[in-house]
Amino acid sequence: MTTPPPETLFAALARLARHLEATPKRLEKRGLLAEFLRSLQREEIAPAVHLVVGRIFAEADARALNVGWATLRRALEGKRQTTLVAEPLTVLEASRAFAAIAATHGPDSVRERRRLLESLLGRVDPADRDILLRILFGEMRIGVNEGVMLEGIAEAADLPAENVRTAHMFLGDLGRVAEIALSEGLPGLRSAGLRLLSPVKPMLAEMAEDPDDVLTEHGGETAIEFKLDGARIQIHRDGDAVRIFSRRLTDVTDSLPELVAFAKSLPASRFLLEGEVVAVDHGGRPLPFQDLMRRFRRVHGIEEASREIPLKLFLFDLLTVDGRDLVDAPYRERWSRLEALVPRDVLTPRTIARTKGEIEAFLQRSLEEGHEGLMAKALDAPYSVGKRGKKWFKIKPADRLDLVIVAAEWGSGRRQGWLSNYWLAVRDAATGRFQMIGKTFKGLTDEEFILMTERMKALAVSEERWGYHVRPEVVVEVAYNEIQKSPHYPSGFALRFARIARIRDDKGPEDADTYARLKELYERQFERKGRAPAEL
Repeated sequence: MTTPPPETLFAALARLARHLEATPKRLEKRGLLAEFLRSLQREEIAPAVHLVVGRIFAEADARALNVGWATLRRALEGKRQTTLVAEPLTVLEASRAFAAIAATHGPDSVRERRRLLESLLGRVDPADRDILLRILFGEMRIGVNEGVMLEGIAEAADLPAENVRTAHMFLGDLGRVAEIALSEGLPGLRSAGLRLLSPVKPMLAEMAEDPDDVLTEHGGETAIEFKLDGARIQIHRDGDAVRIFSRRLTDVTDSLPELVAFAKSLPASRFLLEGEVVAVDHGGRPLPFQDLMRRFRRVHGIEEASREIPLKLFLFDLLTVDGRDLVDAPYRERWSRLEALVPRDVLTPRTIARTKGEIEAFLQRSLEEGHEGLMAKALDAPYSVGKRGKKWFKIKPADRLDLVIVAAEWGSGRRQGWLSNYWLAVRDAATGRFQMIGKTFKGLTDEEFILMTERMKALAVSEERWGYHVRPEVVVEVAYNEIQKSPHYPSGFALRFARIARIRDDKGPEDADTYARLKELYERQFERKGRAPAEL
């Protein structure tokens, strides 16, 4: 009887993380990742990949540990002193322990989570414990982002990186991509195309500064649609089965029963629709994004919530219908098939524009109806799953950035007792770290300050006299007047008159604007402004 190979120890993963952190060169990081991945058994690959990039679960997995700083601190203080005698922790055991913590609910859940954490922390030595804590708090910061990991997977499996990246766009799960690549090779990856009832990464848009630039890029004409202040969704139907996924690939089917009923009412039995849902008042006017999120996150009392906060569906794309895959079809064909499938009143308002004046007039109409701006789409463009490019543009009147909150300070005066002054940061795509670009306490309501205070406490990784450093998970859309040079922040930049326009619960830290984009926007300011001598 063949003895199964031993499971990979968590210590090996921790050792890899320290080596990666000490290795600045991307090529060398890729080699270290490839060597480690090749050493794993098939069932270890997916959990190991998630842990190395600092995730507990896959991107589309809605489970959460619900472990706050206070619980972890008590677990650290009371951890079992068994490091020298306990069986060493393996990668699979760590993954199973995290799953058990996430599954803990009920009156004694805090105590049970603490017990599981104590056991987990007691089975690793102090150096490895630091890596475990970084994973717990989403603070790995070892220079391995999604792109580096995909390159490491490609090298480990000796496959073209483009095939690995494409499979990831459709599967939306780094761990699953790695498992297929190393176990099934190119045939497995090539079969990982669009699958109904499984979310795909959405196509993304660039920001447009001038409508003329859009027309030039799109060859003189472009389709313009209302840019909605809603939550982007995918509606999948495969016979009687309907699943709905958010922009972050989370399954939100149970929160949206009216959309399930809508999907089942359509004449086709197999399709993937894309659109947005917007919360509206009883007169049909759009409600603030925060009202939508209150409804979107509901798991209980859905019927009552649907009466209080009705939703309006706006559809804008169709990726497959009754066996016909439309991902590579031009946008004009996808729209034509969408029009033939769904009622007109659920189509996103849209027109074809050939002049700047037409775009500006439609933009004004969108704003007057309570929406954000416009999307401009090239008529001949295929659907580029998970990719950002100039085939789609966003046209918005205000300067805004999606930023991550990395710390929160206690407020003063009327805000006394609330964590209400937030440290804002952009994402450095090269290093995976977050670069602070300022603080703001402006934009939120008292109710939102109260909710954010509890949220920041739950995300805390350390407590300071002034407040907390927090896990970089909450994304906020920040309006600002100008980007300025600043010696006060590590990024070298600051935002003038920053104000939180809304909390982007539909986005994760990986969706935040990048440091490179911040610098690009700073330079663009001088296309319409003079540059001071100190800037030359």
